[in-house]
This record gives sequence, C-alpha cells and structure tokens, in this order.
Amino acid sequence: MKLCGWIGAALLGAALTWAPPPVGAVAETLRVVQNGTGSVLKVPMNRAVVIESDEPFAELSIANPSIADISSLSDRTIYVLGKAPGLTTLTLLDASGKLITNVEVRVAPDITEFKERLRQILPGEKIEVRTANDGIVLSGSVSSKARLQRALDLAERYAPERVSNLMTVGGVQQVMLKVRFAEMKRAVTKQLGVSWGIKGGTSYGVNGGTGTLNNQLSLGNAQLGNIPLANDNAGAVVFGFNAGSLQVNLLLEALEQKGVVRTLAEPNLSALSGQEATFLAGGEYPIPVAQDNGVYTIEYKPFGIEMNFIPRVVDEDIINLELRASVSAIDPSSTVTANGLTLNAFSKRETSTTVELRDGESFAIAGLIQDDFLDNASQLPWIGDVPVLGALFRSADYQRAQTELVIIVTAHLVTPTRGEALALPTDRIKPPSENALFLYGKVASRKRGGLGKGASEVAKQDFSGSYGYVMD
Repeated sequence: MKLCGWIGAALLGAALTWAPPPVGAVAETLRVVQNGTGSVLKVPMNRAVVIESDEPFAELSIANPSIADISSLSDRTIYVLGKAPGLTTLTLLDASGKLITNVEVRVAPDITEFKERLRQILPGEKIEVRTANDGIVLSGSVSSKARLQRALDLAERYAPERVSNLMTVGGVQQVMLKVRFAEMKRAVTKQLGVSWGIKGGTSYGVNGGTGTLNNQLSLGNAQLGNIPLANDNAGAVVFGFNAGSLQVNLLLEALEQKGVVRTLAEPNLSALSGQEATFLAGGEYPIPVAQDNGVYTIEYKPFGIEMNFIPRVVDEDIINLELRASVSAIDPSSTVTANGLTLNAFSKRETSTTVELRDGESFAIAGLIQDDFLDNASQLPWIGDVPVLGALFRSADYQRAQTELVIIVTAHLVTPTRGEALALPTDRIKPPSENALFLYGKVASRKRGGLGKGASEVAKQDFSGSYGYVMD
C-alpha cells in the first residue's frame, strides 16, 4: 500500500511538472522581433518573420508544415516562413522536454502593398481591407459604382477569385431625365389656274375649253357666268364677252395656303442608377392580325411620345445615359388595305444613343430638318411658251413643306423630398358652387388655404417646372 501511494504521488508530481504554463505566462516568454511579444504570430504569405524566445529551446515543431515552415537560427531565434493561408501551432520545448510555449501562427495574404496601391489609386475613399482565410474582404463606402469596380479589379490582382465585396455606394444614385421634344412644321401652297372656254353659235359649231373648263359641264356653267360647282381654290373669277354668236369666257382660280404647327412635349422621368425607365404619352392603335382558320386577333401598336432610358452614375456627378426616344403619329394620308380592312400608317422619328454628361448638363441628341419642294406647271403646247401672252394659257402649282425636329436631354442627380413640399395642378382649384356656376358662369375657383408653405411655393410656379424632386 505504501508503494502504491508513493507511485501515485510520483505520477501527480510529474503531471504538475509537465502542465502547460498559464496563458499570461506564455505571452511573456516569446518576443517577435518586428512586432514585440505576443502569443499570436501573424505571418504574411510568402514572407518570413524572425522571432526570439526568452528561454533557450532544444526542440521546436510546427503542427502543419504546409501552412508555415520553420528553422532554428540559434537556441533562442526561430525563422518562420508563411507558405499558405491558414492557422497552425508552433511548439517550443526545452532540453529536459518541458513545454516552453505554444504559439498560434496565422498565415494570411500580404495586403500591405494592396493597401498602399488602393490609397494611391482611390484617394479619399473610405475602404477597409481585411483578410479572411485565403481571401480579401473589402468593406466601407465608396462614392460611385465605378470606383467600387476599380477597387474590386485591383483586389483580384492580389487574390484571384477570392475577393468578398461588402462595400456600399454612397452619394446620390437617382437620376431625373428631362427631355424636350420640339417639332415645327411649316407648309405653303400656291396655285394659279387660267382656263378658257369658247362656245360658238349653231352656224359655227365651235365648243372647247382649257384647264378646268375642259369639260362640258364646267364649260356650260362658265357660259352662264357661274364658277365651277366644285372648287378647292380660295378664289375664282369668271370673265366673259360675246362677239356675235361667239361666247368667250375666262376663269381665273387662285389658292394660297399657309400653315404652322408646333408640337412640344417635356416628359420628366426618374430612375435608379442602372435601372430602366419607360415613358409613353400617346395611345395605342389596334391592328388586326390574321391567325389560323380565318380568325383575327387584335394587336395594339403604341404611338405618341415614347422614351426608354438607363442611367448609370459612373463617378461622382458624371452620368452615363443610354437613351431611346421616338415621336410617332397616325398618318391618314398613307393607308394599307388588307382583306377589306383599311389601316392607317404611322409617321415616326426615332433616335437611339448613349451619351455621357454631368449633373445639370444638356445634350441635343437629335435634330432633323426636312424640306420638301414641289413645282408644277401645266399649259397648252407652244402657245403657253409665248412670253406674256402665254401666261393666259398656263397654270402653275407651288408647294413647299418644311419640318424641323429637335430633342434635347438634361440629366439631374436628385433625391426624394418631403411630401408637404409637393403639389399637383389640381390642388389649385376646386369645383364651383351652384351659385358660382349658374349665376356667374364660373367653372372652377381657386382654393384658399389648405396648402402648406412648401406646397404653396410650388403651386406658384409654372407648369413647366419639375415636381416631386429636389435637385442638389
């Protein structure tokens, strides 16, 4: 029994002798040459760190040699080389086999050069760089998507396919597009027609006419002093005289038409950076489409002012704009007949482009000037070529049409505003009372009060202003 007790006491003493020292004592027995003392050793991948021990060691080992390689320079100095990203343990023993310390060795990609390059390429950006296992983690905030992409591209050079993006894009990322469609049409038409009518007596047997009098009904009306029954001209005058039984009539027809048409649309549309926005102000035209067994289905073709755009905020206030805009209208002058159905054609002006501009800048992305000219002259052969006198046997027709279309685009970076600062055109008026309608003929009356200060200020503006957003 005494022998067993002695053996138990010996084993207990050995256990106490070989017990690892406290954590605090471990940290005090190891000093990293570059970084001071510590129980955790960080080694960049493909780089070496030299560490010194306060106590001489006789044996050292590494748990995973594929992560870090070690060699002893002396009985107190160790050379540690990082080979692959990961976590392993370095163990030091003295001459008696006693454990001196265990050191946690962390090998991570070397991001010192990456941080320096990142500060040089993207100065002022609040980007934080960390390592995670064998990759790089980027966090923080950048001012634009373009700079975010530059940071990711640079990180890929140091850790290919091992980059985690936790960055956010700050600043204004909503774009309001203001497009102005302006179209001007001018048309001028001038016509001057000269017609002669001759009718002889029964003994002469002479009947004839030129121009619009070159038919029996028109000639008979002219001989009676009447202008033609159907006349599209602005003015017509009939002159006639008799020379015995011979009657001679002269019909002068004149037309001058002038017209100016102005079409203007100013759609405003907002979208998030990188998202598509569409706009249509017009209508849809039904078109029958033949199917099997003689069945027809209806498809609708849109017309009017159409706009599709995708904005991209590339850097601070620089906006890359992909835009497609069109102006179309039903053209009754051009028709197509199919299976007894008459369908109208469309006149359409369309543009598609990509431009880059800053906040508040404008671009004239499309301009079209069309000039159509038509000049016709009809006359009697030979006699119409006689100077001065030939004008009485000649009719002239002059037509000219000019069309000009301009599309101007303005982009703004915008942020939402408070609801009380918004106003609608309908907020300014209210339905009239019965007395105001029947006694005074008023169809609407202006509201008094009920609008906040912000809404009142907006309501005083012209309708051409922008509603719903505040520009920076």
